[in-house]
Formats: sequence, structure tokens, C-alpha cells
Amino acid sequence: MGASYGDENPIAAFATPPGKSALTLIRCSGKDAIELTSGIFSKPEKLLNAGGNTVVHGWIVAADEKIDEVLVSVFRAPKSYTGEDSLDISCHGGSAAGQGVMNALREAGFRDALPGEFTFRAFMNGKLDLTRSESVMELVSARTGAGRRHAVTRLSGALQDEINAIKKTLAAVLSGAEIFLDYSEDEIGADPDEAAGRLPGQSRAGEALARLKNLAASWQRERIYQEGIPAAIAGRPNAGKSSLFNLLLKEERSIVTEIPGTTRDWIEAWISIEGIPIRLVDTAGLRDSGDPVEKIGVERSRRLLEDAELVLYLIDGEKGITGEDRFFFGEFEKAGDGNGGKSPSRQMLILWNKADIAPMPESVSFTANSLISVSAKTGEGIPELTRAIAGTLGNMADITAFDNSQNAALGSVRQKNLVEAAIAALEEALDLAVREEPLDLIAPMLREAVNALGEITGEISTADILEEMFSRFCVGK
Repeated sequence: MGASYGDENPIAAFATPPGKSALTLIRCSGKDAIELTSGIFSKPEKLLNAGGNTVVHGWIVAADEKIDEVLVSVFRAPKSYTGEDSLDISCHGGSAAGQGVMNALREAGFRDALPGEFTFRAFMNGKLDLTRSESVMELVSARTGAGRRHAVTRLSGALQDEINAIKKTLAAVLSGAEIFLDYSEDEIGADPDEAAGRLPGQSRAGEALARLKNLAASWQRERIYQEGIPAAIAGRPNAGKSSLFNLLLKEERSIVTEIPGTTRDWIEAWISIEGIPIRLVDTAGLRDSGDPVEKIGVERSRRLLEDAELVLYLIDGEKGITGEDRFFFGEFEKAGDGNGGKSPSRQMLILWNKADIAPMPESVSFTANSLISVSAKTGEGIPELTRAIAGTLGNMADITAFDNSQNAALGSVRQKNLVEAAIAALEEALDLAVREEPLDLIAPMLREAVNALGEITGEISTADILEEMFSRFCVGK
């Protein structure tokens, strides 16, 4: 029978990837975890008697052979990450030492942990709610300091507190409605602030709706921090695309020559601009070519440009604006004001490159987009470009304070979908109340909203949903 997220078996896994490093960390947790580990430890009594939050030095031993000299950090239930007896074993770095210790743990009775199983157990044992559990993986995956700060805010409980506060308000409104269903107004006394026939606590329900809409709006910003923005550098051959790519990346990744068509295929890398993670793609020069290899590269580039949410289009300053440039601008605008049917926020910044040898003319009028004068060779205009990128991305996500990480915000598609479900149910309840429909029609909608919020924090959940969610975590978390 395969391993299950719901069992109590002791588990072990690498918490750091084995390889060339000073240390490798192996995490263990579960019933009898300390007792089982003591059986392969050179100082069993010392480990068995160790208090919580202490460290014990010794050797992992298997079949009378010393495997590795280690430090074992001991955590006693319930004061541990998982809420169970747990240990963190610090081994020497390198794959052999860590694998040797893992093999010894398996022989002692541990099984390999499933992805995210430590955090799953933390949730099941009441150490974390689902929003904080999801933020653990966010923190591990954060690409920028800003993304890290946003994940830490959720890990600290900001989102959990906001969801619980809204849910408490709606639960009180629901309770009032159900009381009115069970008793007459004469028996319980009508609220003088509520008109006859209206939902008791209707104004509080409206305030809860406004708070939910603020949360829903936060996802677009958080999505940018988590997933990053796909951005593509485009332009004619020899416009300086690869030079700009290398300059923004701060390393020589793309080959740069004076021969047009050098870049035959796309190359990508992650960069951070003012805390915003960007998946930057250097594309092949856009032109009609008889070279079959270059032609394939151009076609791939066009597909990437269709999917990019931000396009940095380079004009070769030495040649000026060509008919091919104008054709690209026209096609971009024809795609639907920059939408292309792909994203409502798809944008383009147009750069006049090689400004060091071919300054941009004082007046260039060909599009609603303003040009940014840059030199990918000298770095001229790059600070202005990075500010323009940050401002464009901020406008795309309707962000007024891009690094405002102190407010509660959504951290996953799952959370967004459930908040939107709560909004839909609450809007229907309030619409019914305005039309003075019976409370027995309104109450189920309120309960649906409350239940959706309960799913966000994990108060209401199913085994299938939990397994699907935690299986996306990395092993050892």
C-alpha cells in the first residue's frame, strides 16, 4: 500500500538538495521519530533525554559503521513545525554523506516524505491554516525581495486574520437572519436601524462585500510578484536586442555580433526590476528570411511576442524608423489596443537604441507610445527604461504602491477563486435583500459565502483538495 498524507508514520526527507555544499539538512517527523533515530545514533540515551529545542552531537551509525558525524536538532511535540516530535539532522555536504544518512533512517523505520508532507502535518495539527501553509511554498519560490516580503506577510497571518474577520461578520449576519426565520419580530424585537423586511445586519454585509472585493483586486498584483511578467525584446535584426538583453541581465548570455540574424532562436532569463520578477526573452530579429533555420527562429519569436505581457521594441537608431517597424506597431495596435486577445494588460515600450552614435530626433511622431532613448552599448537611458518598465507593470496591475506588502492580499489562484465565489454569493444575497425577498432565500446565499471563506483557511476542506494542494510543494517542506 502506498504512502498517504493522512497516516502517522514517521517520515524523513532532504530539506536541502544534496550536492557540493558545506552542510546537508535532513528533516524527520512523526510518531516515535526520536526513539527510532536514537537506534542509529552513537549516543542514544543523550538523544532520548534531549529536551525540545536542543542540539545533540554524535554519529549516525548503521551495521556498526559510522556513516557521518552530525548535529541533531530536537523538537518535542507540540512545539515543533509539524506539531509532532521532529528532528533536523545536519550532515556534511555532498551527496554520499546525505544519502548514507537517509538510507540509515529508512532502515530504522522512516519512510520518504511526500511533497509538502511536513507542512501538511503542520496544518492538520493546527500549527498553520491553509493560507499560511501556501505562503510557505511562496516563500521558498520567491524570486525577489518584494515577493519574499509579501509571502512573509501572509505567513505572519495577515490574510488569515482578514478572512476570519470578514467571515465572523458574515456569520453574525447569517445568525441574525436565521433567528428571524425561527422567531417573529415581536418575539425578538426588531432592529430600529433596519427597515422592515430587510436583511438584519445588511449594512455590515455590504461592508464585508467591499473588503472581499479589495482582496479579489489584490490577486493581480500578487500574481506579478509570484509568477513574474513575461517580457520580450523585439526588433529588426542588428537593432541591439541581444546587447540590451545582456545589459539588463548584467552578464553575457546572448551572442552579440554585427552580423544580422545572429540570434536564430530565443533565449530567456529571470531579472528583477524594482522588485518585480520578469522573465525576459531575447528573440530573433524580425524579418523575412530565406534561411530555413532563421525563418523558424523568427516564427518562434512571433509566437513568444503574442504571449508576452510586455514588449520592449528596439528601433535601430542608425537606420531610423523603417517600414518593418511601422508594420509591427500597426499589427500590435490592431490586435486590440495592445490586447491581442491574450491579456487585458499587454503593453509595449518603444526604445530608440544606439543613442550614443545616433541621437533620437527631437520630434518623432508615429504612434501614441513615447520613445525612450537608450544605448545598449553604453547604458545611456537604462535608468529611465527601468523606471518606465516598473511604472508600466504597476499600471497593468492597477498598483498605486507597488511594494505595499503590509496589507492582506491573496496568494494563490485557489484563494482568488474562493473569494470570488464568496463575492458572487454575497452579491446575490444583498440583491435579494434589496428586493425584499424572503429571508429563507437569502440565508442559503450567506451560508455559501461563509463556507467559501472557511475553505480558504482550511476550516472546511476535503482530503482530495488537501492532497492536490500539498502535492505541488517541494519534498522536505
